Amino acid sequence: MTPSVPDHVNPIQWHQALAVSRQACARVFRDGGSPADALAAFGVTSKELENWERAVDIVASELCAHPLPRAA
Repeated sequence: MTPSVPDHVNPIQWHQALAVSRQACARVFRDGGSPADALAAFGVTSKELENWERAVDIVASELCAHPLPRAA
């Protein structure tokens, strides 16, 4: 199943954010953490968190929500 790209996000940015999110969540999982721990690592809380798939989507959304500072 291919995750759908939110309408307000560039598709390339979304796929890159998903990759980073999956990697970060995998590290938390590997270390014995929960999906809530993965969200906490990014400063996010969610009442609708049920599983790792949702955690990955929420983290990716958070990554896309805040533009990175551009270096000169």
